[in-house]
Amino acid sequence: MTEQRKAVLVIGAGDATGGEIAKRFAREGYIACVTRRDADKLRPLVDEIRAAGGQAYGFGSDARKEEAVAELVETIERDIAPIEAFVFNIGANVPCSILDETPRKYFKIWEMACFAGFLTAQAVARRMVTRERGTLIFTGATAGTRGAAGFAAFAGAKHALRALAQSMARELGPRNIHVAHVVVDGAIDTAFIRDTFPERYALKDQDGILDPAHIADSYWYLHTQPRDAWTFELDLRPWIERW
Repeated sequence: MTEQRKAVLVIGAGDATGGEIAKRFAREGYIACVTRRDADKLRPLVDEIRAAGGQAYGFGSDARKEEAVAELVETIERDIAPIEAFVFNIGANVPCSILDETPRKYFKIWEMACFAGFLTAQAVARRMVTRERGTLIFTGATAGTRGAAGFAAFAGAKHALRALAQSMARELGPRNIHVAHVVVDGAIDTAFIRDTFPERYALKDQDGILDPAHIADSYWYLHTQPRDAWTFELDLRPWIERW
């Protein structure tokens, strides 16, 4: 490992946004380190990045477990490259009436969408401050700015994630660590939207849903910003979206 090698760590690299972010950074010469709980599901993404001439590694890791997170970060830093950019991209959007929500599911949503963000970002930040550089980006949602009927658990978790990002930005900015929060407001071009909301998906031809590759471009933009003009919060939405 040499100092010229740089890694991006994407926690929650799914088939859409997280995967596109990994591919975007890989095109810029970063080694894409991507995680999901099921490592086998990462194989197509890793293979695609490598086929395009990039470098990528997939890790099966539970971001809610402190020991697993510590092992993940140690492995990347020791065996692959310094983590120069970090993206937390776990969603956990499971709507439910507050009258029917269970304590178990409410806690699980918070654990996935917020607590995992704390564990993973803290572990990476501890490495970045020793080098006095790095970028930490959290994927947020409209639920992180206002709650809606049926989304109490998700909104609570995303509000907490946004507060975590704000606190980290204020503490780590003076140490040359750029912390940013991205509000993704709208349907994203995914198989889930295509199969579940076909009428909404039909708006794709009108640029009415978010293209994951365009979201990824914004993440790269945040990472490359000069520190005299850092953005903390960036909101992304199609022109058609009401807000």
